[in-house]
Amino acid sequence: LAMEEYDGHRQRLEFLSGQRDDLEGARGSILKAVQKINDTARERFLEVFEKIQTNFEEVFVQLFGGGETELRLHEAEDVLDAGIEIIARPPGKRPQSITMLSGGERSLIAIALLFAVFKIRPSPFCVLDEVDAALDEANVVRFAHLINDYSASTQFLIITHNKRAMEKADLLYGVTME
Repeated sequence: LAMEEYDGHRQRLEFLSGQRDDLEGARGSILKAVQKINDTARERFLEVFEKIQTNFEEVFVQLFGGGETELRLHEAEDVLDAGIEIIARPPGKRPQSITMLSGGERSLIAIALLFAVFKIRPSPFCVLDEVDAALDEANVVRFAHLINDYSASTQFLIITHNKRAMEKADLLYGVTME
């Protein structure tokens, strides 16, 4: 019986050792794939980040009628884990973090960043809900012009209460509540 039991345990050991080797090989393959994906993601992120930065500066100047802006990556071991800081200097102001700007200026900066991304990869459809709520009259007109510039490649659905924004629309639907 000892020989039979030994053979059974030996076969079980060989089976489990084979399974362990397969798992270790799969783990190594997965780690290599993850490393390759991370390397590709880092490379593409930096390429797209530079393009967005360039486009952001252009759209910012278009919306604000001048000024300067910059996107900065926070120092981190890996760019995929780094935060992004937006530094903006609207005309007549000194460079500062966007947290120090008015609500309307922050809205315009967010719109500029969105459209900077659209320049790289236009979306066929975009829904904007009350993005112009914090904007004054002059900035609403600039926003409307920006929408018109991009409407050739993107269809916009804008939810707004602003009369100036509604005046620039090609088609207007009204929704009321009782």
